[in-house]
Amino acid sequence: MYYDFLYGILNAYKKSKRGEELKINNVGYNHCHDSDFYIDRPMGSGDNLLLLLKSETIITIDGKDRRVPAGTFFVYRRNVPQCYRCVPGSTFSNDWVHFDFENDEEEQFLSLGLKYGNPVEADDMFFLSFCIKKIASEMYSSNKNRKISMYHYMFLIFSKVSERPSGKKDVKNDNYYEMLSTIRSKIYSRPYEKRSVESTAHEVRMSPSNFQHLYKKYFNVSFINDLIISRTEYAAMLLQTTNLSPGEIAHQSGYNHYAHFVRQFGRRFDMSPTEYRKSKSKEK
Repeated sequence: MYYDFLYGILNAYKKSKRGEELKINNVGYNHCHDSDFYIDRPMGSGDNLLLLLKSETIITIDGKDRRVPAGTFFVYRRNVPQCYRCVPGSTFSNDWVHFDFENDEEEQFLSLGLKYGNPVEADDMFFLSFCIKKIASEMYSSNKNRKISMYHYMFLIFSKVSERPSGKKDVKNDNYYEMLSTIRSKIYSRPYEKRSVESTAHEVRMSPSNFQHLYKKYFNVSFINDLIISRTEYAAMLLQTTNLSPGEIAHQSGYNHYAHFVRQFGRRFDMSPTEYRKSKSKEK
């Protein structure tokens, strides 16, 4: 993954040595909202808007509401109405980037095969989210080359999304896909709920082995790893936004044993919960 990232950066660099043909206006990483979250901008936002939807979302496209799963990539074109909202009874989470194309960058974007207003189920939303996190870090830094770095991260996002195989099976027509998408939305909107492979497989009336096989097939991540990611991401959000102790956060993130939480959190972020909180406080 790391070498793929470097390779993408080098390819992006060949496209533009200046990094000034794409302007980042604002960016948000891992924003979470309650069930009443609703965005309705009839005139758009005045610029392009990239969304990486981390929870199931209702998005209005051409006047019709469409329910899209967690892990959806979507780009609004400048001055086009923006309307999306949380699924009732759930919480909402996403990353976003407001940006403008300049010179011929829009042509390059479209040449990759991407389209405005077209939801794409990303194969690796965690890598895409990492890129947006790095854009946010550069945006609010004083780094001399931050504009160039942000450009390369954006181009890499577009490039990786466009690589999604066009011949991939349309799983939307698969009844199992709809059920498992609902499960995935639940674990990201309510990661603190007690779950196991057996109980969740029973919930969708599947055998544990078939459930795990189809989950990995559809989402390119095992159910257990996805559950760990959802819980540690939720814990990271609580560490940044609350004064709760790490022990309380572990409990609220679905962990019965603090040591188990620290171990999994450390594997995810390469630091302890306490170290993570300190590092984020320094960024503010």
